[in-house]
Amino acid sequence: MAAPNKGRRQAGSPGRPGRTLALFLIAMVALTGGMFWSGHVTPRLGIDLAGGTSITLQAKNTPGKPNAINKTNMDTAVSIIERRVNGLGVSEAEVQTQGSSNIIVNIPKGTNEKQARDQVGTTAQLYFRPVLTVAAGGPAAPQPSTSGSPSGSPSGSPSPSAGTPSSDQSAGSPDPSASSTAQGRAVTDALKKDATPSPGTSASDKPGSTPSPDPSATPSADPATAALEKKFTELDCTNQAARTKANQGAAPKDTIVACGTNSGGEWEKYILGPAELEGTDVDDAKGVLDPQRGMWIVTMDFSSGGTKKFQSITGKLSQQQPPMNQFAIVLDGNVVSAPSVSQTLGGSAEISGSFTQQSAQDLANILSYGALPLSFQEQSVTTVTAALGGEQLQAGLIAGAIGLGLVIIYLVAYYRGLAGIAILSLGASGIMTYTIMSLLGPGIGFALNLPAVCGAIVAIGITADSFIVYFERIRDEIREGRTLRPAVERAWPRARRTILVSDFVSFLAAAVLFLVTVGKVQGFAFTLGLTTLLDVVVVFFFTKPVMTLLARTKFFASGHPWSGLDPKRLGAKPPLRRSRRVSAPTDPKEA
Repeated sequence: MAAPNKGRRQAGSPGRPGRTLALFLIAMVALTGGMFWSGHVTPRLGIDLAGGTSITLQAKNTPGKPNAINKTNMDTAVSIIERRVNGLGVSEAEVQTQGSSNIIVNIPKGTNEKQARDQVGTTAQLYFRPVLTVAAGGPAAPQPSTSGSPSGSPSGSPSPSAGTPSSDQSAGSPDPSASSTAQGRAVTDALKKDATPSPGTSASDKPGSTPSPDPSATPSADPATAALEKKFTELDCTNQAARTKANQGAAPKDTIVACGTNSGGEWEKYILGPAELEGTDVDDAKGVLDPQRGMWIVTMDFSSGGTKKFQSITGKLSQQQPPMNQFAIVLDGNVVSAPSVSQTLGGSAEISGSFTQQSAQDLANILSYGALPLSFQEQSVTTVTAALGGEQLQAGLIAGAIGLGLVIIYLVAYYRGLAGIAILSLGASGIMTYTIMSLLGPGIGFALNLPAVCGAIVAIGITADSFIVYFERIRDEIREGRTLRPAVERAWPRARRTILVSDFVSFLAAAVLFLVTVGKVQGFAFTLGLTTLLDVVVVFFFTKPVMTLLARTKFFASGHPWSGLDPKRLGAKPPLRRSRRVSAPTDPKEA
């Protein structure tokens, strides 16, 4: 006969409930502590609870490019629109795709609706502008005027180059040897030339020409020039509001001031000439790794019309001195790159410098988006007040409280002492749900909306159902004549299978609903799936160990009438006894 395996725990044995319960409590305390440590002690509220504006945009194909609406362009549009909205000073705005051609923009309360609609409802504007001058991004005090030099010329020397100049393009800043006075004189002449163009002079001729200083010219002779230089001098690029307002309302052919960052992450401010190329002139752009130099670069291919424009402007810029040999890539009024030009370039170009893989691919996506612009049609604009959402939330919480109260009344009336275990388990599940929702807000952007609240209320019934399944299995074992401790352990394997099957069906329904729906319905599905998973965790790591420990107490083990496990009330059978075998007679005479 083989010896029994003493190292294997038999099915239905109690195991170590104290250790399991301790691990669960440690995990719950750690999550709660993490919530307080992060500073997000309340769940992030959706727009229907916090109030705000919801805008639905539908993408339209552009003529000649029927396949412009694709996942890459939609994701890029979402990223650009999100940066636009955040540029208005809005925190935690929600921008997400809906289906294959719609974008939903949820802007919390506190943003001007008209301004937000103007920002998100237009296609991203991408321009290539010549650089007239550049300086450090902070504001500078006006300098005393001199002959041929503007009184508002920027102080300080330009920041060092961000890249190594080469025969192609390189992302870099102007030569540090250029003085502010010389820059101011060149800018003054360029601006004066822009303000009074001669007949037949194109926009591409103005910034590319070598300025001829006029000692008699002063900034006061041209109020527009003086105003622009004053705006440039006082511009503080470290201020987000100032960056947003720097060139609002400017036309492509206007001379503007703009902000950007160099390779070191420091802000720089620019005076930029009229746009020479637009984003639609770029045919394709890619972020690639140059194997010879071992660095990330951005390659650009221009359309036939863009190629001619690019050859013209690079031919003129290559003859200028820094910083007027640079052209700025301007997206929505912000300089994303300002490479210098050392020779005339054709239908393709590259931007090199201190790029990482992510920054190179991001810039390539921006340029590609300019080449494949998506026009958006405003489908709907809904204004949600916090009062309306608050009333609905209050009604939902009242409904949830009533439902929870009815469940507790039923548990107390039918299960008596066992109701205490169920209430403790519901409390543990509620704490875990609230804590995880609070952490998911800053973590993945989860926002608690009204459908999500409904999902949490529905989860109360799912969690209570798991307790009832386990309690009924225990009572069945007691009806068979077993005492409480073995009944608790023998009932668990059968109840466990039923609970897992039931929760799997609920989770599968939530997952399918989350995948096939969009918008707020996904909040309901996400919350339902989350609470279903937490139900499994609570039942396995809290309810079962607590039941095992309480089965050892006199109140439950003796079958007290208020324990809910009274054998008499349950109609228990007499205790099970093993039948004795009649031993064979040993007396030969009896055989």
